[in-house]
Amino acid sequence: MPSTRTKALALAFFTVAYNLVEGGVAMLGAALSGSNALLGFGLDSFVESLSGMVMVWRFWEFDLTLESEEFEKIERRAARLVGYSFFVLGGYVILDAGYALYRQDAPETSLIGIGLAMASIIVMPVLFLLKYRLGKAIGSRSLVADSKETLACLMLSVALLIGLGAFYIWRLWWIDSVAGLVIAVLIIREGFETLEEGDCGCHDK
Repeated sequence: MPSTRTKALALAFFTVAYNLVEGGVAMLGAALSGSNALLGFGLDSFVESLSGMVMVWRFWEFDLTLESEEFEKIERRAARLVGYSFFVLGGYVILDAGYALYRQDAPETSLIGIGLAMASIIVMPVLFLLKYRLGKAIGSRSLVADSKETLACLMLSVALLIGLGAFYIWRLWWIDSVAGLVIAVLIIREGFETLEEGDCGCHDK
């Protein structure tokens, strides 16, 4: 049976690898099709990999057998880094969606974009649950916070598909941008909550 630390590292490495591959495919698709929406999706994937990289650092450098005080110190540091990644992701989504609204850009239909979004809708719920449950089980609020960033990735993928569908059926070009702004607010709020929990040192075992 793999150890808890090994499971956490496996989830972290998968998160980083998945988002980097997703981002790379999206950027390649954007270069071939000229799709700005797909370009944004790819950049978003690279931003989301930041949280996974923090988890790789946290569980690669420090095990779970540390003394309670040292464990809390590392968890606070890791949770704060994940919290900052929420701000990077939320800020990027706000800029991207705000610019699309300003230009009145309609979502560009792309088979690659649709395929990537559907893959995320399949993969991300499973990844979220695995990380959330493991984080709760070992008392790692940084891993719980990272799981919520995975959930944000899922919400953005759903928003992309809704936006494409709404434009195709009703020609509502603004739906995906407005949905993105709402999700960005939730992402930034989660970032503040993560930082507050890190500062107060509160978490559930």
